[in-house]
Amino acid sequence: MSERIKVGITQGDVNGIGYEVILKTFADPTMFEFCTPVVYGSPKVATYHRKTVESQTNFNVVSSAADAQPDRLNLVDCNSEDVKVDFGQPTQESGTAAFQALERCVKEYREGKIDVIVTAPINKKTIHSEAFNFPGHTEYIEAQLGEGQKALMILMNSSLRVALATVHEPIAKVAQMLTKDGIKEKLAILNTSLKQDFGIEIPRIAVLALNPHASDDGLIGKEENEIIKPAIDEMVKEKVHCFGPFPADGFFGSGEYRKFDAVLAMYHDQGLIPLKTMDMDGGVNFTAGLPVVRTSPDHGTAYDIAGQGVASEESMRQAIYSAIDIIRSRRHEKAIGANPLKKLYFDRRDDSDKLRLDEERN
Repeated sequence: MSERIKVGITQGDVNGIGYEVILKTFADPTMFEFCTPVVYGSPKVATYHRKTVESQTNFNVVSSAADAQPDRLNLVDCNSEDVKVDFGQPTQESGTAAFQALERCVKEYREGKIDVIVTAPINKKTIHSEAFNFPGHTEYIEAQLGEGQKALMILMNSSLRVALATVHEPIAKVAQMLTKDGIKEKLAILNTSLKQDFGIEIPRIAVLALNPHASDDGLIGKEENEIIKPAIDEMVKEKVHCFGPFPADGFFGSGEYRKFDAVLAMYHDQGLIPLKTMDMDGGVNFTAGLPVVRTSPDHGTAYDIAGQGVASEESMRQAIYSAIDIIRSRRHEKAIGANPLKKLYFDRRDDSDKLRLDEERN
C-alpha cells in the first residue's frame, strides 16, 4: 500500500454544507486507503450535522493531528465556545468558528503534523475580522505559509485547468489591474506548477484575450497589443510554451482548450463559467505557487441547500484526491533531483575520446 497522506480539512462555515460533504466523502471506506483525514472544527457541530443529514459516518475526536488514527475520520476540537448552527444563515458566530478552525490547521501544518490542507467553503464577509483581513483563503494562506512566494489560483476538473490573472476583482477594475509583468509572473508560476505539481514535462499554456475578438488588432481595446501579447512574446523567449491571446468565446466553443495543459484567463468569470458549465460538481480550487499544497471544493457555502442532505460531495472528494496527487508529485520531483549525476566530460587532447570519470565539468 502506498504511503497515506495526512490531510488537514477545515470545517468552513458551519451554517453551510461543509460538514455534509466531508461526512459524505468519508462514508466511502476506500478513502482511508489513500489518506488519514483530520478535520479541524467542533465535535458538537459535527454531531449535529451528522444527525441532521442522517449520516452514518463516525469520527474520532483527538487533541491534535499527531494523535490521528488511520482508517478513521479524526476531528480536532478548535472552537473555544459552543457554536450555534443556523443553517443557511451567515452569522458572525459561524465566521469566528471557521477562522478558529483555519488558524489551528495552519498552525499544525507549520508543526509538521499534517501534509496538505483542504479547506471547506467559508463566507468571506462573516469570517472577516482584525485577525482575518483578507479577501479569502488564498490570500490568508499565502501570508501565513507562502514564505514570500506568490500564490496563483488554479481551478480544474478532469478536462480543464484554468488559472486567473485577476481573481476576486470588480469587472470595472480588471483592465487597469492587468500589467505585462503581472501576466508574466502568473505564467511563470503556472508553468512551474504544471511541471512539479502535475508532472507535465513541457506544458502548453493558452492565454485568453481580455476584449471581444482579441480586440480585432486594437479596434476594440488596447490591452491585447500593449500588455498581453508582449507578455506572451517575452515568456516565449524564456522558453515557456504559451500561446495567444485567444478570444475566449471561440476558444472554448470550438474545443480549442483540449490542445493545452492549462489556460490563463484574465478575470474570474471568463475562465470559471466554461469550467463550471462542463462540470459543476467535480471542480477543484488549487492554490499553486506556494510551499504548502492547499485545495478546496470549487463551490461555496450553498446556504440554500444547507442541512437538507442533498449536497454533492464530489468536489470535496476530488479536492482531497488532487491534494494527495500533487504532494506525491512534488515528493517524486524532489526525490529524482536529490542526487544528480556528476557532469562528466571527454578528454579530447588526442584522437581518442576518453571519458574522464574522476573529474567534473565546471
